[in-house]
Amino acid sequence: MATLPYVTSPGSIDRALAGIKQAAVPERVSQDFVKTILKIPGGSGDQMTSFLKKIGFTSADGSPSDLYKRFRNPAQSGRAVASAIRNAYAPLYLRNEFMDTLSEEALLGLVTEETGQAHDSGPVKLVCACIKHLKTFADFSRLSEPISSDSPSTSSNYLPARSPTETPISQQAFGLNLGYTINLNLPATSDPEVFNAIFKSLKEHLLRPSDA
Repeated sequence: MATLPYVTSPGSIDRALAGIKQAAVPERVSQDFVKTILKIPGGSGDQMTSFLKKIGFTSADGSPSDLYKRFRNPAQSGRAVASAIRNAYAPLYLRNEFMDTLSEEALLGLVTEETGQAHDSGPVKLVCACIKHLKTFADFSRLSEPISSDSPSTSSNYLPARSPTETPISQQAFGLNLGYTINLNLPATSDPEVFNAIFKSLKEHLLRPSDA
């Protein structure tokens, strides 16, 4: 049974994500940053620091991850949160690959199955609430789209468009050049006519112009 990330005040997720968009990227997302800059005080702030790490917004040492930075980019924001949900709640996607489209009742049942806890237990309800709040910032519909040309491509099957004048590889002509070496055992003679006859024969039979 998986331990799924949650906070006891799911509404603080909205405040945290909104604050991340507004604040400059810190060197570390520390508890001081969460409580002072994101304005989530007390125990909720402590939980949020850990929650951001669990959903992949910060690394083990608290430094902002690539996902954190992508979230601050308006063009990438929705996809960044969708990716965070898929990663943080991966066990739920193993049970239902369309987890993010489930109704609240169906999601409650799925979390109940995964955690092994009662459907009306606090943790189960909080996990569902946290997913619900994250989904308000997420855009799952664009996860399969190729990234625009002004952003680094992360898709292994994204290929640049071919120029209309470019010849397809299958139609391109390729030249093939072969070389060969001839070793001659010349007779022990000083008669130049013998050598002339040998090289004349080579020229006529092996060094034809069509072979050049």
